[in-house]
Amino acid sequence: MGVVVILAAVIGFAALSGPPDGSPSGIAAGELAPAAGELPLSSTYTTVDGAPQDSAVDAKTNGLVVHPIRETPVHDAPNGRAIARMETTQIGDTWLPVIGEDQGWVQVLLPSKPNGSTGWLRSQDVERANTPYVINVHLESKKLELLRDDKVVGEWTVGIGKESAPTPAGRTFLLGAFKDAKQSYSPVILPLGAHSPTHDTFGGGPGTVAIHTWPTDDVYGTETSDGCIRVPPDALDQLTGVPLGTLVMINED
Repeated sequence: MGVVVILAAVIGFAALSGPPDGSPSGIAAGELAPAAGELPLSSTYTTVDGAPQDSAVDAKTNGLVVHPIRETPVHDAPNGRAIARMETTQIGDTWLPVIGEDQGWVQVLLPSKPNGSTGWLRSQDVERANTPYVINVHLESKKLELLRDDKVVGEWTVGIGKESAPTPAGRTFLLGAFKDAKQSYSPVILPLGAHSPTHDTFGGGPGTVAIHTWPTDDVYGTETSDGCIRVPPDALDQLTGVPLGTLVMINED
């Protein structure tokens, strides 16, 4: 987790064996739903219809994150309907924050649209880990805090989205980290599992909100981006060491 991967294509705002018994609809353990190819992939590029919305956007988690050990279906409830599929890798390994558990199932935040989408994965289809970190972004004060074991280990003034392309508030997560040789504004880009509420696409990518640096310091403390969170270089240095799947709380305050 947290390893930077080099991608040929830029995404986002950067010119961006089997489960337990109880499988729904008579699906055999470990299989996707019938006509699995028709299930959309839950990724930063896609929209998943019927995904439950996050009902506790202000709640922190215990740091549990999961990684699918095989391509696995995403359900709308424990033993519920398959609405999507989740791959083992997206921007590096796929790690998702757990926001709920229920008898052999984990509820996770999804990287797909709409913002705040959640889904359920079978516990036997995932590997577990824990992250001690939480990233807090405060939109009104334009501050970003990095917490480790509930203690602030870094705080910075940041730039956020302008009025016409705001940074969306809510509970999301660190989806990946990558380098892009075609741009010079940030040595590493950290896409989140959130999307612009106004840009369906941006710069060739799907409108993914990301954390990155900027060539000039005058953007910090301003609302001038197209939704991304612009951070100073020393903030990015620390954030690139944070495990993928770490919760990112974007608050209105």
